[in-house]
Amino acid sequence: MSKRTAVIGQRKKIALIAHDHKKPDLLEWVKFNKGTLLQHELFATGTTGKLLEQEIGAKITTFESGPLGGDQQIGSLVASGEIQAVMFLRDPLMAHPHEPDVSALLRVCDVHNIPLATNLASAEAVLHLLFDHPQAMGGHHVIAQSISDKAAVNV
Repeated sequence: MSKRTAVIGQRKKIALIAHDHKKPDLLEWVKFNKGTLLQHELFATGTTGKLLEQEIGAKITTFESGPLGGDQQIGSLVASGEIQAVMFLRDPLMAHPHEPDVSALLRVCDVHNIPLATNLASAEAVLHLLFDHPQAMGGHHVIAQSISDKAAVNV
C-alpha cells in the first residue's frame, strides 16, 4: 500500500455516484452542500454527472454510466490516488446487474483507505471529516501505513 497524505486546505477531488432510485437524494444533498462542494473538483458517473451539472450549474468530470464501466473508471482514479473521497448512494433494495463493479469500487476504496459514503448519513460524516477536520485525512493514511508495514514484516 502506498502512503498518501492529503494536504490541509488542498482542493479535494470527490466522486459522486448514485443508483437510479438514490439520484434524487444525491441531488438534494449536493444542493444543500453546494457551497462546500463547489470549492473542490467533482467527478461522477454518466447520468448522475449530467443531472448534477444541470442542477448546480457547475462543471463535473463525467465518466461512463456505472453499468458501462463508470464505476471502474472511478475505481481506477481511487487506486491511483486521484480521488480523496467517494460518495456513492447505493440502493440496497434493488438488484444491480453490475454488482461486481460496485463491489470492486467499494473494495478499492477500502484497500486505499479512501473515505466512502454509501448513504446520506455517512456522506455528511465524510464531508465533515474532509472539510471540518482535514488534518484527519493524513492520520488515517499514517495509521494504515503503519499497519501495512507491520503486516509486511510478519509475512
